[in-house]
Amino acid sequence: MNMNSKLEWLAAATLNDPRWPRVVSRDRSADGTFFYSVKTTGVYCRPSCGARAPRPENVAFYSSTAAARTAGFRACKRCKPDELALATQQAAQIAELCRLIESADAVPSLAELAAHAQLSPAHFHRVFKSVTGLTPRAYATANRAARLRTALARGETVTQAIYDAGFNSQSRFYEQSQQMLGMTASQYRRGAAALTIHYAMARCSLGQLLVAQTDRGICAILLADSGPALLSDLRARFGNAQLLADDLMLTERLAQVVALIEAPQHGLALPLDVQGTAFAQRVWQALRQIPAGQTASYSQIAQQIGAPGSARAVAQACAANPLAVAIPCHRVVRSDGAVSGYRWGVERKLKLLARERDHAAIPVLNESESEPHD
Repeated sequence: MNMNSKLEWLAAATLNDPRWPRVVSRDRSADGTFFYSVKTTGVYCRPSCGARAPRPENVAFYSSTAAARTAGFRACKRCKPDELALATQQAAQIAELCRLIESADAVPSLAELAAHAQLSPAHFHRVFKSVTGLTPRAYATANRAARLRTALARGETVTQAIYDAGFNSQSRFYEQSQQMLGMTASQYRRGAAALTIHYAMARCSLGQLLVAQTDRGICAILLADSGPALLSDLRARFGNAQLLADDLMLTERLAQVVALIEAPQHGLALPLDVQGTAFAQRVWQALRQIPAGQTASYSQIAQQIGAPGSARAVAQACAANPLAVAIPCHRVVRSDGAVSGYRWGVERKLKLLARERDHAAIPVLNESESEPHD
């Protein structure tokens, strides 16, 4: 084989390797999954390295930094592949600050949190939101709401629950109570006895569908094989609320949800009224960022929200999701790519994923066709 033929063969091998596009796009999500070396510079890099993309015939891939060093390459001084990836460092740092927010009697100010992170307030705000999907204030609010719901569920008085949740005055709480609970604290303590929920059912390609709505937005999208099963699920979620069948009021909502199921690439821009713990809210926010046609693993979601090692808790948050399809927990799979459990049945999960892959195969302007890897 002459030199030109060898170079062409090496270039073709790199161009056909699925890791090469991730190097070209500087894909941060690939950091840590593999490394690449550049023969002409003698260095090895992480996929997101900001250096100019090398010629493909000069590239080799390695599963670890040790393998790259054994092959005779040294670490790139620009991307520092021997150190933790920036995203991993930030996730660990934000996870620590989330614990600080959760344990504090009073919500720390943005300046206090930024000082703890040794970042400017503006930069800290950006990093916190990129990792958790929430602003520091929104995260603190969700955490307070979770503490409040727990205290009320224990039977504490409204006043005691307010102070246990970290509010230093009742007036500050009542300014936010409707947003936090979707009702007054007294109503929540009574089990949502004064809450009115309108619901309607329809048939779709996944079986029977139920859409329920409060005056603040959609609070449940449920799937089942029969109407009675749907109604039983709704009652289990909102035990003491007043449930009103209202096909006329929800005709348009039903049509929009059915359209989302049949054509997932269009998304769902509807007001939602979904309550959950601070952790669950972070998971659900991350799920809504997974594009139709793509998937993520439970461990990837855990990393994204700044809670590495909490894959099991992520799975539990997926199972607690009250909004099928709108919060796409069906797009979360195991690390090996296998499809695991689904609140509304694995068969429905497989159908949804297959349909979304089919739609993603149709070219759409500005839409990436690549899938994330574990």
